[in-house]
Amino acid sequence: MVAWQSPDREVEALVGGRHADPFALLGPHEVASGVIIRAFVPDAQTLEAIDADGSVIVALTDRHPAGFFEGLVKGRPVWARYRLRARNAGGEWVLDDPYSFGPALGEIDDHLLVEGTHRQLYERLGAHPCVHEGVEGTRFAVWAPNASRVSVVGDFNRWDGRTHQMRKRVDSGLWEIFAPGVGEGAIYKYEIISADGRLLPLKADPFGFHGELRPATGSVVARVDNFEWHDAAHIEARARGESREKPMATYEVHLGSWRRGEDNRWLTYDELADQLVDYVAWMGFTHIELLPVSEHPLDASWGYQPIGLFAPTSRFGDPAGFARFVDRAHQAGLSVILDWVPAHFPTDIHGLAHFDGTALYEHADPKRGFHPDWNTAIYDFGRREVANMLIANALYWLDRFHIDGLRVDAVASMLYLNYSRRDGEWSPNPDGSNDNKDAVGFLQRTNEAVYAEHPGTVMIAEESTSWAGVSAPVYAGGLGFGFKWNMGWMHDTLDYMSLNPVHRPWHHDKITFGLVYAFTENFVLPLSHDEVVHGKGTVLSRMPGDDWQRFATVRAYYALMWAYPGKKLLFMGQEFAQRGEWSEERSLDWHLLAMGPHHSGVQALVRTLNLTYRDEVALHAHDCAPEGFRWIVVDDSQQSIFAWVRFGRDGDAPIVMVANMTPVPRPGYRIGMPHAGRWREILNTDAADYGGSGVGNLGGTVAENVPSHGLPASAEIVLPPLATLYFKWEPDIPEPGVPDSVPDNKGE
Repeated sequence: MVAWQSPDREVEALVGGRHADPFALLGPHEVASGVIIRAFVPDAQTLEAIDADGSVIVALTDRHPAGFFEGLVKGRPVWARYRLRARNAGGEWVLDDPYSFGPALGEIDDHLLVEGTHRQLYERLGAHPCVHEGVEGTRFAVWAPNASRVSVVGDFNRWDGRTHQMRKRVDSGLWEIFAPGVGEGAIYKYEIISADGRLLPLKADPFGFHGELRPATGSVVARVDNFEWHDAAHIEARARGESREKPMATYEVHLGSWRRGEDNRWLTYDELADQLVDYVAWMGFTHIELLPVSEHPLDASWGYQPIGLFAPTSRFGDPAGFARFVDRAHQAGLSVILDWVPAHFPTDIHGLAHFDGTALYEHADPKRGFHPDWNTAIYDFGRREVANMLIANALYWLDRFHIDGLRVDAVASMLYLNYSRRDGEWSPNPDGSNDNKDAVGFLQRTNEAVYAEHPGTVMIAEESTSWAGVSAPVYAGGLGFGFKWNMGWMHDTLDYMSLNPVHRPWHHDKITFGLVYAFTENFVLPLSHDEVVHGKGTVLSRMPGDDWQRFATVRAYYALMWAYPGKKLLFMGQEFAQRGEWSEERSLDWHLLAMGPHHSGVQALVRTLNLTYRDEVALHAHDCAPEGFRWIVVDDSQQSIFAWVRFGRDGDAPIVMVANMTPVPRPGYRIGMPHAGRWREILNTDAADYGGSGVGNLGGTVAENVPSHGLPASAEIVLPPLATLYFKWEPDIPEPGVPDSVPDNKGE
């Protein structure tokens, strides 16, 4: 062996996939006498380093039958580009040596990751097709600080972890390599050897932008930085005004089961853009909220156990298809909210669990790192690199896909150390408290980052407890969310509506109690997917009575909800009163719309409610402020009647809502009004157009200067059975057939 040749032990370590630093051995290395070129090309019988024109620079010596070669080039500068030409009995091929390229990451990447402040971390980690040092290929980077070796493997190297062994950046635990010739569509994973020498199951890329269709679990090289957008007007409008004062009527959707194609196939993102977007816009909703679209292995999880946080699920197409879907929604005037799951992740072997052989992404203590309800792992929110990844993921959806907001799932499970745990199954803080301070800090930083980077977007918490300040600003000690789901309202009102009307007088507070705390947070009123599965039935099936009464009750309930303070959310299928529970395995029961007036009537009502809610400032401007609400009838429990008035800004006409939750019509019911004059009946859920009986007030009523219910005026109205009415003050519009001026005949 000559002096410049590699020691046998290093060659054996390299071809065995156990070399501690493959870049220190492979590639070009300058020595006093020239440049040593070393390469590992399995199956090559001969190997040459060649120039761009194909001329031979040096024939490399075969040092190991597995495919290790090396040779000395005298007087050649180390930075000069070369290629490799390999031959065997089957022919010859030319390749670029991945070990001839310098690092693609820099010290700033190391620093920001360790510091936990790399907001665009997704621009550096993952698989990025690029041109590096003049050559096309893909840059791979992954965080695995406790691994002894990481390789990227895929179709391009026959899944051989001995090739494309990555460079470790010691300061951060990042591993990187530029793979020349690898482009979009390549399937890959990471092969990792733990610190104690164990070969781990192949891992999908935590920052992978595209994934194989399940049950395959590989990552797919894809670009997400070259989408063509046509939504500049939407983004500009989004940033104007306060979200709390804008209408928000949200249609919650599971993309895989809203509608199916022939043979029960999923619709593609483009088909959903054509069908779903047009439908939601026609229905008058302002927002579409999607159950998680991040890649997930199990259909039945509905996306709530994601593994590919950066990859729109391949069930419906590629990332570009999802971007087109969002773009179409924006052009139709719809905002898009994603359900986002930073609370936990599944323990599938190809995912994040024990990613580098240690508890890396999950908390090492099972009392904090494992969720007993869902058999999932819990992120270590106190680890800066982990929190950085999650915050970068939140920003990624807004940066790359123009998403308008995130609804954060299972926030309560993050906030409490003893969430769903018995005594002895959790460890309190040193002061004995049960709040997860790391999770609180993570949520605050996430919300601050989103609102700073993307004005006009919204962060919504699904938080099921009475944690104070969920939607209060971080500077005021809150979590910093824009809105919070009002789970108490949802449970109370559904319980009330499911009662036989004869029992409702004894449960009147199920409706009234919510107004005690209605303005303590910025609330969203959710009738979500969770309420139409697992034996709960549907909104319609919970209602008592015969079919007519059940549909009438649904209509009355929805109209009460749309007039109640707070933003609105309705899960798909409930807008036409689906009878059967939702299943992710099939389409909604669209055929019901052709079966008589009831289902289509509910659909028509929801459309009217949305359009009215959007048009009438009084119904949305103060959804989250007490000055927008005043009780009129709060204590008529014996007749199960509720009435209140909603106020807008100065100059906006108020809206009075009256609901009769019994099947008994009530003519001549006197109700207080904030002003005398003409009040037009702008909504009546008992109208024949909605499948009702047609009882009403012939278009409106006139309030007299007769005080009632603490208000200066009042009017007698007809209350239809199981119905809700809206009245809008329009004093300058005369009653039909009545002259503008009526003579005063009192003195005759």
